[in-house]
Amino acid sequence: MARLKIKAEVTGSVWKIEARAGQKLEPGATIMILESMKMEIPVVAEDGGTVAELHVAEGESVNEGQVVATLAE
Repeated sequence: MARLKIKAEVTGSVWKIEARAGQKLEPGATIMILESMKMEIPVVAEDGGTVAELHVAEGESVNEGQVVATLAE
């Protein structure tokens, strides 16, 4: 089973986690929302898949390019 690493596109903080481990997501579904410079940036499952692991928690700071979730195809 292939694993897809989902990375943060910006430096900021995890405002809200929308998905949970084990949840099957359709393409384009929101995994979490990051907050950066008072803007909300959704992190989406481009191709869909099952959430294998969330690597961050709400309120945690993230850096651009940091792996925030792993999906299984």
